[in-house]
Amino acid sequence: MKVAFVLAALLVGALPVPLDSQLVLERYATALADLVPPKATIFVYSISQAGPTNIEQRHRVYRSGIDVRDETIAVNGISVHRKIVRITRRGDVYSVAAVAPRPDAYELLFLDAVRDGSHLDYVFQAIPLLHSSSGFAVDRVAIDGQSYLPRFVDFHSSGPIAVGSGRITFGKQGHYWEPLSASVSATIDGGMARERIVFSEYRFPAALPRSTFL
Repeated sequence: MKVAFVLAALLVGALPVPLDSQLVLERYATALADLVPPKATIFVYSISQAGPTNIEQRHRVYRSGIDVRDETIAVNGISVHRKIVRITRRGDVYSVAAVAPRPDAYELLFLDAVRDGSHLDYVFQAIPLLHSSSGFAVDRVAIDGQSYLPRFVDFHSSGPIAVGSGRITFGKQGHYWEPLSASVSATIDGGMARERIVFSEYRFPAALPRSTFL
């Protein structure tokens, strides 16, 4: 019996030793401060929405700073013959910089250490220190035990016509830490709606030609 337990331990691997939660938060704050966004990004996202409006679309996005070219390349699983192009100027609302709870804006209380492959992720409850005028607030964050950047962020949001909650997940893409998925369930004008976005096919060119956004 003892041999069986030893073999199981060898197969599973020794459990990593959790770090002190304050040390995790110090490394998290440093990792956020050291974040450098890519100069240019190309990626694909698929969006599925069910509720008052049902949507199944696939988009390709070109971003340089706040300049964005968003091309609809498929609708309901069928490629469009002529891409639908929208050119806008907007910040990246799904980026780590936009959604990560920062220690100067949230009190982060340690909840648990969760195994993630060969390392641990550290889950914290997030309590806003100030009321957000935008209606958006983070509830929990899981800090990756290697990069010390968010593995996922759980949030809630409320506005005049919509109330909802969701999760945004992140992971390493090239040299950057990028969103991988976003899901939300909401009540809009009394009706239920669900949305899921999956991000993929990231590329990070040195620059994009100005004509991309004309």
